[in-house]
Amino acid sequence: MTALILIIIPCIGALMAALWPSDKTRPWLLPIFSLVHTSVCFWFLTRPPMFEPRDWIAFDPLARAVLPGISLLFLGIACYAVSYLRLAPRKNRIFVTILLLVLGLISAGHQARHLGILWVATETATLACVPLVHFWGTSRTLEATWKYLLIGGTGVALSLLGSICLGYASLYGGGSGDISFLALLENSHHLSKTWILAAWILLLVGYGTKMGLAPMHTWKPDTYGESPGLVGALLAGAVSSVAFVALLRIKAIIDAAGQSSLTSSTLMGFGLFSIIVGALFLLRTRNYKRMLAYSSIEHMGILSLAAAFGVPGVTAALFHVWSNGLTKGALFLSTANIHRALGSASLDKVRGTFMVLPKSSALLMAGMFAITACPPFAPFFSELKIILAGISTGQGLAVALMLFGLFLSFLGMSRIVFSLVHGRPILKQRPLNHNIPQFKETLGVILPSLALLLASLGLGLFTPDILQNAWALAAQQLFTQP
Repeated sequence: MTALILIIIPCIGALMAALWPSDKTRPWLLPIFSLVHTSVCFWFLTRPPMFEPRDWIAFDPLARAVLPGISLLFLGIACYAVSYLRLAPRKNRIFVTILLLVLGLISAGHQARHLGILWVATETATLACVPLVHFWGTSRTLEATWKYLLIGGTGVALSLLGSICLGYASLYGGGSGDISFLALLENSHHLSKTWILAAWILLLVGYGTKMGLAPMHTWKPDTYGESPGLVGALLAGAVSSVAFVALLRIKAIIDAAGQSSLTSSTLMGFGLFSIIVGALFLLRTRNYKRMLAYSSIEHMGILSLAAAFGVPGVTAALFHVWSNGLTKGALFLSTANIHRALGSASLDKVRGTFMVLPKSSALLMAGMFAITACPPFAPFFSELKIILAGISTGQGLAVALMLFGLFLSFLGMSRIVFSLVHGRPILKQRPLNHNIPQFKETLGVILPSLALLLASLGLGLFTPDILQNAWALAAQQLFTQP
């Protein structure tokens, strides 16, 4: 029952948002219910609730290691949304309702201990984001929405087929066909090897599509480039994390069946390819919103690579889910301010933002240094732990390629950000004929980004023991082999 609380809270908020009569006050439901959700998450972090091993939904060690960080990110997004939606000349009933519903679905996905429930929660969250991506209703957002829907739908189908194959692996191995993770683990040594191979490939490609791993990443640039910044933060830091956690749970089953070399080699291959692809696109793009999409591809690759480095790598990957989510959230919100004020994401049309939007530009620069693993921000320490895990498991070549990709990413992102913030302004404000109020750097649009960035800084400087223990416990319970 305790696990359901984290699903029920945002669902109640979504119902209230759907019935709330005022567009002006409805956005305040977001931070209110998000604060309650975050408080409960951190309460459960410090006092883990009891659950039965055969529960299909539970706040288990893996949920405990990730969900509080996702909830904290959502709280920052929710606080930003109040000011963001106040400036939007569109109705917000659907937007607010779906945001809260997605929080409930993410909570269900992270706590799912049954392959069917995991699939339903993950895919519903993915599809629920479609109206959020299309919020502005332009022709470009329509194109991005269709690309997100079609490619995401392919991932939905493949992950469903993979789930069915894993069920058949249990049946052909003498099991009952029960696809709860506990039942699959208990029957892992008897699972059909042929069906396991088919299941892993389909599930990896299916959930990898939702993560945005290359080459299944093609939906990300358009989706992040055309959707509101807070939606990009939600997709990059929260929705993608559910897919990654799904792969970790599935990898534990395949590894227990004696196929750890298969899972590790494929995750390593997709991870390294994603890191390099993201870095190369960062070197050539001239769109600062697409920059965040390519950075997200790179960081999903880092998570995938870390998962191939055994228990130390998974522990570091769970740390990186927090550090990447908080930092990427700050970046998306600060770029949202710039785009909202100036109306373009192209470096050919926007320059010298320090003179026009000094606070947002400063946050963008700080966030750029943070996400490119500059100390003392959290991504530096999480990526350092991933590197050390790779070295300790004898994967020196993979670590070297990762470092090369990180170097290219730093060059690409610094080129874009410095070109954006320095120089003489080309646009001083969005043209008045857009029927949108002039943007001002109020506390409502600055503090959420600043708070997320400070959280990333604090997580790097003072990583609490309770979090380190939670990450280590989750990794050890999933994978007993180093």
